[in-house]
Amino acid sequence: MIKVTRLNGDPIYINSALIEFIEETPDTMVTLTTGKKLIIKEHVEDIIKSILEYNAKISQYIK
Repeated sequence: MIKVTRLNGDPIYINSALIEFIEETPDTMVTLTTGKKLIIKEHVEDIIKSILEYNAKISQYIK
């Protein structure tokens, strides 16, 4: 799960494995495989960084 921020400032956690794609239009919109769309404050690069950090933490436990 990665932490992101809704436009109203509320933090939410999303399952990064469910992200289908991310767009900046100019707000950042995350589309999940479920069809749900979220508009968040973070930029695409920040989301990708969060996903990579999360995956690195998970891989430590798998070894």
